[in-house]
Amino acid sequence: MTKMIFVNLPVTDLDRSKAFYTALGFENNPQFTDETAACMVFSEAINVMLLTHAKWQEFTSRPIPPSTSSEVMLALSCDTREAVDAMNDAAVAHHGTADINPTQDHGFMYSRSLADPDGHVWEPMWMDMSAMPAE
Repeated sequence: MTKMIFVNLPVTDLDRSKAFYTALGFENNPQFTDETAACMVFSEAINVMLLTHAKWQEFTSRPIPPSTSSEVMLALSCDTREAVDAMNDAAVAHHGTADINPTQDHGFMYSRSLADPDGHVWEPMWMDMSAMPAE
């Protein structure tokens, strides 16, 4: 069985968040989706569970951080530099914020940061391993 990661995120508006992640290229898995949660699939191994605040609080009593904080930055590999730019464009068009951190362009690696409607930070990135400098 493939090892998988399920990133769990508390969201204020489940439908808005589903639309946001769909626009970024995620697909909804209806098997794990209901009125309190949605499973959004990025790849065979990467899934994002969008949880209403009430559902989130079934798993932890810890407070939900404010949208202005950064609990983690989640990097997603993209096939091209253009795909990185397209993901940021889609974020802006669907209630997210692009370029919350400076763009990183090292020639062999390119990344930009975005925030979803609830302030969760993502970093779409592209890397050409064959052009990576030798240490």
